Order: sequence, then C-alpha cells, then structure tokens
Amino acid sequence: MEDRQNIPAGTGNACATCPMHDAGALKRLGVDMKNFDYVVALAGNPNTGKSTVFNALTGLRQHTGNWPGKTVTRMEGGFEYNGLRYKLVDLPGTYSLLATSEDELVARDFILFGQPDVTLVVVDATRLERNLNLALQVSQITERAVLCLNLMDEARRKGLEIDDRRLARDLGMPVVPMTARQEKGIPELLQVIDDVAAARVSSIPYRVSYNSRKLRTSLSTLASLIAREMPGLPNAEWVALRLLDGDERIIEALRRGELGEIRA
Repeated sequence: MEDRQNIPAGTGNACATCPMHDAGALKRLGVDMKNFDYVVALAGNPNTGKSTVFNALTGLRQHTGNWPGKTVTRMEGGFEYNGLRYKLVDLPGTYSLLATSEDELVARDFILFGQPDVTLVVVDATRLERNLNLALQVSQITERAVLCLNLMDEARRKGLEIDDRRLARDLGMPVVPMTARQEKGIPELLQVIDDVAAARVSSIPYRVSYNSRKLRTSLSTLASLIAREMPGLPNAEWVALRLLDGDERIIEALRRGELGEIRA
C-alpha cells in the first residue's frame, strides 16, 4: 500500500483546536432516536468489543429488534454530540461482506443500500491481520469509514506496538486507538465521527487493483454506465464488480431501483 497526501493521519491524539473535544460533550440518548441528523453504522468481527463501543456511545445495554424480513437481531440507539443527534445501528458481527450468510447480507446491504453517514469498523488491535479484511471490504463500498482500533490495552500487554498514523495513511481512513471498556478513546472517536459526518475530513480509501486488463476494462465500462444512471451512488465501481461476479442481490436491487433508497 502506498502513502497518500491529505489523508487524516492516525487520529488517536486529541486535537487542541477541535471544539468540545471531551467526554462531557457526549449526551447518551438511549432509545430516543427521533429527529436524528446522521446515521452511523457499527461493523466489526465478532468479539472485537463492538457492543462495548455501542454501549459507551448510547448508554444502552443494547436495544434489540429484528431486521425487516430477517431473523437477525437488530440493535440500535442514539447519542448527541456537538449539538447534533446520531442514530447508531449495530450491524451483526461478521468476518466478511461477501453475503454468504444472512448476517453478512444484512451488514453488507445496510452499508451499501442504507449509505450511512459514517461507518465505524471496530477491530481487535491484537488480531489486526484477521480483522483488517473486513475493514478493507468496507472501504471498497464507502469513503466514510473510520477504523476503531480497540483493545489497545491488550495489545500493549502482549508487547504489540501499532503505528496508528501509518495505518491510517495505508488504509486511507481515520484510525482511532481506544480501549472501549474503559472509555479510553471515546472523546477522540466522537470528534472523528463529527468530522466525517460533516465532511470536514476527506478520505481516499485504499482500493484493490486488478492485474487483468480485460477485467479493468469491463469494470471501468460498467461502472461508468452505473454512475451515469445513478449519479448519486458513491460506490459504482464496487457495484460493478459485484455485478460481474453475478451477485443476485445486487442484480435484483438494480432492477428494482433500490440502490441508495433503503434508509433505516
């Protein structure tokens, strides 16, 4: 991966000039999600502390329901920061977005069709190699992703050192080191969420390159057609790739005009 310019470096350090950059600026709304300004999706592998991040932001011990037409549990809550209200949707824990299971389908569809204003990807700092696969997949769908580098206390205990600034440059997304169970890193995370939602942070996520010239040509042609038909779609190339792969859910969504219309 190559370094980029104008990418937010690791954002774990507090910004001295950022307004309201403290835990006191957070107002946990619990299940009160009326009149929200932004939608935040919470993604991650199982056992990364994703639910702990959810609880720290909303003040809930999970508010559950079901996704429409699914048996998969739906968890959501709300919080207020810097005068703005956020609806936080906790997606099912999953290792991939290839939609080979119902959990993966729910998570993938919400990020793709729901187009949340911010997608938080919670990873275990002690198992980055395994967790970054999902982060990379999310970054192919949305440019509004934030990496929550959780369990930093466990990483330090195991003698692991992580250069969060270099990781942010390589991935092309903000990275926030944190220990959610102790609420360390929550103020920094709130500021990054606020910045990404308001488009004050410009990210250029790392994109997978393809060696096949034929694939690159087909992908470019199809992506151009999709972008022309749906000019507001932020991930036309990823959609084109899934179409070339024969993804029935994406094909059907295009036929029905669902892309970009599903908003929870």
